[in-house]
Amino acid sequence: MEAGHSHAHGTATGHHRRRLVAVLVITLSVVAVQVVGGVVSGSLALLADAGHMLTDATGVAIALTAAALATRPATKARTYGLQRAEILAALANALLLASLAVWVIVEAVRRWDDPPEVATGIMLVAAVAGAGANLTSLRILRGGQGESLNVRGAYLEVLGDLVGSVAVIVAGVVIATTGYTRADAIASIAIGVLIVPRAWSLLREVLDVLLEATPRGIDLDQVREHIRGVPGVLDVHDLHAWTITSGVPALSAHVVIDDECIDGGRSGQVLDALADCLGDHFETAHCTFQLEPAGHAAHEIAQHD
Repeated sequence: MEAGHSHAHGTATGHHRRRLVAVLVITLSVVAVQVVGGVVSGSLALLADAGHMLTDATGVAIALTAAALATRPATKARTYGLQRAEILAALANALLLASLAVWVIVEAVRRWDDPPEVATGIMLVAAVAGAGANLTSLRILRGGQGESLNVRGAYLEVLGDLVGSVAVIVAGVVIATTGYTRADAIASIAIGVLIVPRAWSLLREVLDVLLEATPRGIDLDQVREHIRGVPGVLDVHDLHAWTITSGVPALSAHVVIDDECIDGGRSGQVLDALADCLGDHFETAHCTFQLEPAGHAAHEIAQHD
């Protein structure tokens, strides 16, 4: 007997769409200011920060598009709809971040031997504007960054942007007070280095979803013990847990029940108890259980713990 229940409706990113739209508008506005400021002032660090923020804006735009696609209904060809589009968006965002980091570092090294003059006044004004916008965006995203990979990715990117803006401000002050123009290249390299671990962290989380790794926070040994503790359950095997998209974990298992439950018509009660148990203890709403008698496992081609 197979049974599934409680398909999750909507996605975590979709629930925070307004936050992402607000951050997108703020970020694009600051990008425009920093690009003009970087070109006029000659600051690579400011252009790097602008490029970083543009990448963030692109990532948010991709996330919003993916969230809209994820709300489309499931079909016979795509039984989960397009919910995985959010994860692909996060993957694209991580790759964009990594590419930007490489470009910034290479360009900074190229400028090291012949650093250009930098108009620090314009550089500082644009950097301070960026820092202020980043602080505002962080406050907007803070409430949703624990629920969605894309919101979390945007939050981490804005946090990195804030550090980058501070680095640009420090470089501008150093150049203005000492004339040490290589400070701009140093700040650029610092921004590039800061981007790398953030890109890797996001990429690792995305790969966990795509490779259907056990969701963080779910201990399969504990899940197995809870299932075995349900009255009428003898054992469990072929236990799997994965993530469909951010905030939508799923679980499947073959559950062996005693003959009395089957003969007495209490299989439905066992099924309800299993669903309630996992929903209460592990917040896993999408569960599929195959209930089977004790001798059925011998008829299966392959069996996993």
